[in-house]
Amino acid sequence: MNTVSLKVPDPLAAAITETARQKGVSKSALIREALTEYLGRLETEQPGSALSRVADLLGILSGPEDLSVNKDYLEGFGR
Repeated sequence: MNTVSLKVPDPLAAAITETARQKGVSKSALIREALTEYLGRLETEQPGSALSRVADLLGILSGPEDLSVNKDYLEGFGR
């Protein structure tokens, strides 16, 4: 296991100490747990393609599939 040193503001240090005490774990274990959870959330929140973001919406509307195949749909369009 690697060692990482960091500086934290006094209020954060106090919160880490208190939370670790309440949970009955070391401060290092608490920080490892918090970082693991945070980094895991970052991985799942990565933006995907436009299609992947709206994939759950595909097929919820009914109607003609392609308006361009029937010229009657386009009659008067843009006038």
